Amino acid sequence: MFEDHHEEPDPTPIRSIHEIYAENRAQGQPVVSIELFPPKTTQSHESLVERALPRLATAKPDFMSVTYGAGGSSHDKTLEVVDHVQREYGITGMAHLTCVSSTRAQIERYLEDAESLGIRNILALRGDLPVDDPQFVKPDNGFDFSYQLVDFIKAKGGGSFSIGAAGFPESHTDSGGKHVDWQRLKNKIDHGVDFVLTQLFFNNADYFELLEYMTGLGVTVPITPGILPIMNTAQVKRFTAVCGATLPDHLVTQLEAFGDDEEAARAFGVEFATRQCEELLAGGAPGLHLYSLNRSPSCLEILKNLSLASR
Repeated sequence: MFEDHHEEPDPTPIRSIHEIYAENRAQGQPVVSIELFPPKTTQSHESLVERALPRLATAKPDFMSVTYGAGGSSHDKTLEVVDHVQREYGITGMAHLTCVSSTRAQIERYLEDAESLGIRNILALRGDLPVDDPQFVKPDNGFDFSYQLVDFIKAKGGGSFSIGAAGFPESHTDSGGKHVDWQRLKNKIDHGVDFVLTQLFFNNADYFELLEYMTGLGVTVPITPGILPIMNTAQVKRFTAVCGATLPDHLVTQLEAFGDDEEAARAFGVEFATRQCEELLAGGAPGLHLYSLNRSPSCLEILKNLSLASR
């Protein structure tokens, strides 16, 4: 369980992310967000709560998001982490919610629990099937697509939630092509999505192509690039293989040249992400969504390089 923090939280009120984007746009400021995942072990819990999260909170991001395990495996832990972020640090939180393996009753309970905790923001996702259960059968009384989940959240939440969705600059692995995937993203937005956070990518041209295409479809909601700071070679190869993102050859060559020197690879990752973020912001990105992997150094260094920490 999460223990109470001994310091008083920042008095900043918990806001809807829709409001955050509107306010920052009016002020000419990018929206900075950081993603966490629920800890699975006692050791990882202590690492997040006692070290990573307090340090990440010093950057004063506009919001923090917390992922939701495959098959809903981290249902309660997701809400616990979001609640902890909001209560102890006064930072707006967002809870991820996947629908592919949940019944409508389970999803409704999750939304009720979130609302009771003062959580105002949900990232609506289809989600992946549990990889450790080959016999898994999707429940009959559920949803197959994330736009259906968006409709359900709007109906059950009564407008109390700001709803986000995922976008894929290189297309989702199951989509059959990026233009098909981007049309589906447009459909999700038409069903009531307020903002979009993208999957990780390493070629900014992919993001700008997505942005141009969506603008051509009349989309006006913010589409924020998701940035993964490279921490070591094996890890980034594994992540890109799973999510279908491309790791450019020149990056692979550079990373492999570091060999077993993980600190050199991490420092390179910070520098690469900094340059990547500078170009994205200069090109019109409404903000930055950093995948922290529950670690603080790289994210904090990137935000400091960009003069975006503790704004």
